[in-house]
Amino acid sequence: MKSYAAVDLGASSGRVMVGRVGPDSVELSEAHRFPNRPVRLPEGLRWDILALYGGVLDGLRAAGAHCGGRLASVGVDGWAVDYGLLDADGALLGNPVHYRDGRTEGVAEQVWATVPAAELYAATGLQYAPFNTLYQLTAARSTAQLAAAKRLLLVPDLLAYWLTGEQGTELTNASTTQLIDPRTRDWSYGTADRLGIDLGLFAPLRQPGDPAGTLRPQVLAETGLTGPVPVTTVGSHDTASAVAAVPAAAGERFAYICTGTWSLAGLELRAPVLTEESRAANFANELGLDGTVRYLRNIMGLWLLQECVRAWGEPDLGVLLRGAATVPALRSVVDAGDEAFLAPGRMPERIAQACRESGQPVPGTRAEITRCILDSLALAHRRAVTDAQRLADRPVDVVYLVGGGTRNALLCQLTADACGLPVVAGATEAAALGNVLVQARAQGLAGDLADLRRLLTRTQPLTRYTPRGDPGRWRAAEARLAPR
Repeated sequence: MKSYAAVDLGASSGRVMVGRVGPDSVELSEAHRFPNRPVRLPEGLRWDILALYGGVLDGLRAAGAHCGGRLASVGVDGWAVDYGLLDADGALLGNPVHYRDGRTEGVAEQVWATVPAAELYAATGLQYAPFNTLYQLTAARSTAQLAAAKRLLLVPDLLAYWLTGEQGTELTNASTTQLIDPRTRDWSYGTADRLGIDLGLFAPLRQPGDPAGTLRPQVLAETGLTGPVPVTTVGSHDTASAVAAVPAAAGERFAYICTGTWSLAGLELRAPVLTEESRAANFANELGLDGTVRYLRNIMGLWLLQECVRAWGEPDLGVLLRGAATVPALRSVVDAGDEAFLAPGRMPERIAQACRESGQPVPGTRAEITRCILDSLALAHRRAVTDAQRLADRPVDVVYLVGGGTRNALLCQLTADACGLPVVAGATEAAALGNVLVQARAQGLAGDLADLRRLLTRTQPLTRYTPRGDPGRWRAAEARLAPR
């Protein structure tokens, strides 16, 4: 067995996991976890990228202690769309802007005046989200930082650059910029030309499994690792790594839900769906491993609960969930995809207000608000899985739920009830598992995507939830929300 380090950066925390992979085994353990706390500066909301890099170095040091200072490889994955700008010397020009910053308000309309929304979707296949990299670059067009920039690196690629000194743009994450053509799996040159975006800012595209350099001598000295240690390109969009770790059997007709701060729900396809109906339903065609397309909808996810917990002073989550389980089901629901919930702050009040405006009972207690959130997420999961099947003409028999939400048994059961399908929950650290397995495959320890999933099925604990109750309750709850 060889040891691999997975640097996995989420919107609220980062972690370095150590994966030990053999021909018939995979073991994952946490070496180091660190907070990801954005900072609000006078100019707006920013990522504290230096603190994140410090956490990565601390994590690699801890990972080395797990395996006698020897790692077979390192891989980096993280969230999508955000980026750092470098000057001609390769130095960072300020902290990356946070996707929840308000700078892109009204920018989409400016873009659509040049490239109408329908044409943009037909060319790039990406759903509308106000924070897509395309809109961020448009918002930054007149800034001094962008004028001085000679290179743009998406956040996981930026950290890999600091670790190795080599620059690249990983494809699965590039597909979230709204500048990639999902049919050619290359840049959408016509889109960039029409919008005046210089694709020369981006480093060359890299595929999962490609070499990404080796750890610099300074990194080896700081972490105590024995070199050389290669860095391997993984599915650097954390959702791409998580979907690779969905433990589905070959040929199984499945949908997936990757749960965490966001919920990403959809299907794995071989070709994009670029119809006008798909655009109207706000589905994305993001790129995955081995020529796949992640056909999915972005849902606000456990961010809603995380923000409430923060507003309430960090009460015990187990107590909240037990209380929520006693609240009557589907008493009140909100649209978990509504942009109104995107910004941080005052989340309990905003959820209550949404219920009030839709004429539903207003949740007043913490248990009622928590139940409203979980019911709403399950309802959003139902809508996404149902719509994806219709739009892609691909029926499914089972839903795989991976990521941090697998720890929430109530959410898993509610999702099964809402979808009317069995839900198999497992691979809690799905992004790290996918990260590690792509590294191992690059070194010949695993085969194709089906082989990776067979290995996961044999080695990861899975829990199956069978749908319960009357599905008509969910249709009635859905009718309370604004028309799709």
